[in-house]
Amino acid sequence: MVKICCLGAGYVGGPTMAVIALKCPDVEVVVVDISSNRINAWNSETLPIYEPGLDDVVKQCRGRNLFFSTDIEKHIAEADIIFVSVNTPTKTRGLGAGKAADLTYWESAARMIADVAKSDKVVVEKSTVPVKTAEAIEKILTHNSKGINFQILSNPEFLAEGTAIQDLFNPDRVLIGGRETPEGQAAVQKLKEVYAHWVPEDRILTTNLWSAELSKLAANAFLAQRISSVNAMSALCEATGANVSEVSYAVGKDSRIGPKFLNASVGFGGSCFQKDILNLVYICECNGLPEVANYWKQVIKINDYQKSRFVNRVVSSMFNTVANKKIAVLGFAFKKDTGDTRETPAIDVCKGLLGDKAKISIYDPQVTEDQIQRDLAMNKFDWDHPLHLQPMSPTAVKQVTVTWDAYEATKDAHGVCILTEWDEFKNLDYAKIYEGMQKPAFIFDGRNIVDSEKLREIGFIVYSIGKPLDAWLKDMPAVA
Repeated sequence: MVKICCLGAGYVGGPTMAVIALKCPDVEVVVVDISSNRINAWNSETLPIYEPGLDDVVKQCRGRNLFFSTDIEKHIAEADIIFVSVNTPTKTRGLGAGKAADLTYWESAARMIADVAKSDKVVVEKSTVPVKTAEAIEKILTHNSKGINFQILSNPEFLAEGTAIQDLFNPDRVLIGGRETPEGQAAVQKLKEVYAHWVPEDRILTTNLWSAELSKLAANAFLAQRISSVNAMSALCEATGANVSEVSYAVGKDSRIGPKFLNASVGFGGSCFQKDILNLVYICECNGLPEVANYWKQVIKINDYQKSRFVNRVVSSMFNTVANKKIAVLGFAFKKDTGDTRETPAIDVCKGLLGDKAKISIYDPQVTEDQIQRDLAMNKFDWDHPLHLQPMSPTAVKQVTVTWDAYEATKDAHGVCILTEWDEFKNLDYAKIYEGMQKPAFIFDGRNIVDSEKLREIGFIVYSIGKPLDAWLKDMPAVA
């Protein structure tokens, strides 16, 4: 029986290992983590992450060939294949601060593997890591090997949160990078056999180590670039009276471009896009490619611009001040069908409004009050460190309340900001919401999910990203 151990029970490790266990009944899969709270949650009825379909998969396999444990050393020692899925935050100080990846957790994982291994291991990079991480890990393992052979593989994940289980069941591709030596190729084959239980052979791509590592950064950079491109166009659409939905639909009809990732919004979020692009920028700079670095930096700059443009629009529409006005925020997760708030644009929008002394009431169907308060109190990049290394209980932001009901959040509000495209927000009773709000009542749709014409008939002043502006908004221009 092949034994797999995964270090890290987060958004990547948990779902990936659960699906491997489901699809490979002849493989024993153990997910380990230093956080006993997280492991206890994986062993409970309430999993630590929300992902459609995940509950079913875990319940089918848990206790059969899928286990969650804090006994890290035991399971590393017993495993044939070790997936490393630990945090790779952006450095906040020292060389490469604000851009380079902090490999502290990776390095300690590698040292632990070297310490406790008593037999040959295949070590698989599963977290997003900068190019050449494999080489660094390889050096740690070989210099501490005590005669044991380690093969390093890069197997980046391409999951989209909210559809992660479907992505794992039916991936576009599985990418495995390894050394071009007989031992390296044997390790690639071993991992390939695991995925071949359910992934068609032609979708399992094998490359050298560096190509696999760089492909992950490149894929995320290309996706983020598409979002920044359409968001840049949304600003121009507002200025000219064009409709960004019509423009992106026309552009997406070109088969060379395609329709995906062309929705204008308040900006992209998630744990990977910004981090991976910063990483790419740093690698380009280190390799003497400043022009390439600057090109990718612009993708992040447009994303930041889109968030501040949204805040400016809210403030300028309300007679240039939101001080002591109640603003309802619908949606805090970075996208629908996930409770993940990492790098969500909602954080920057809320901080921008708080900076102008607004009072904010937030409703999100999947994000807890504790998480929201943590996110608003934390420094940039703190979120990417393991929980026990984050600020313990950041002081709550007093001007922020969190409710479990959209109608409660909007009661007596001057304006409503829609920041996550949850389906339920399309079907709210907006006439009822209008009744309970201060007048004039504003809706700022950061996801273009509501019917702005219907809302205007009710009486709202509506701002939709990239859509022709309400007469009111033209009279109250946003000064960037």
